[in-house]
Amino acid sequence: MNSVIELFNYDFFQKAFLAAVFASISCGVIGSYIVSRRIVFISGGITHASFGGIGLAFLVGFNPLLGAVLFAVLAALGIQFFTKVAEIREDSSIAIWWSLGMALGIIFIFLTPGYTPNPMSYLFGNILTVTISELWWMFILNVIIIAFFTLLFSKILFVAFDEEFARAAGLPVTLFNYITITLIALTVVLNIRVVGIILILSLLTIPQATANLFTNNFKKLLILSSVFAFTGTISGLFISYFLNIPSGAAIIFTLVIIFGLLRLFKFLRK
Repeated sequence: MNSVIELFNYDFFQKAFLAAVFASISCGVIGSYIVSRRIVFISGGITHASFGGIGLAFLVGFNPLLGAVLFAVLAALGIQFFTKVAEIREDSSIAIWWSLGMALGIIFIFLTPGYTPNPMSYLFGNILTVTISELWWMFILNVIIIAFFTLLFSKILFVAFDEEFARAAGLPVTLFNYITITLIALTVVLNIRVVGIILILSLLTIPQATANLFTNNFKKLLILSSVFAFTGTISGLFISYFLNIPSGAAIIFTLVIIFGLLRLFKFLRK
């Protein structure tokens, strides 16, 4: 217990703890929306497309996170445009942006002159390397998400569960879709440091699946998902530190274990 308390004396662990809190809120809320609307693989396409921006940042020489944000938002809006306007099948649109982003990322990194940067921390995450500036961006994103879902909760619920009826009722469904897809893109990118491009999809779905074991109420799902996301993230952080294993993988493994144990508990209760 003393070792755990002593960890909070270190600056890097304090930042990692704050990152866990911010990631739990944003992924808990946005993940619940994604799961409810059954658009999990859209977020997967956005995630992998962001790798192109990371590769471009390495090539040109600017902040990789900024490049990832640029590509993720473009991919999000591109998927939405291809599906709704160009009338391309949604799965095909996702596959196009997914593969394009990964291909461009590999090409840009290969073309980077001199020392080739290691993209592993972006692919698999390292919560212990989160910077102050990244924490500020995560905090700002959380404020925007909380404000958006608090002020427009009933309308978001309407669009999420019955888009056609919401459109018939006169709600600006298209605008809502573009705003929410942009928030999904920002959530994905700003939490890459926590679990990485490869595993971020799990942080957006496993806590929600766990919360779903106990409630079908959307408002309660948002809260419970954030709680389970935080529990798994902070537990995985401690496990990764004491066992000296990658933090991203430890966090996702912990979330899966929590889901499995609670699912077993529910089964045994029946």
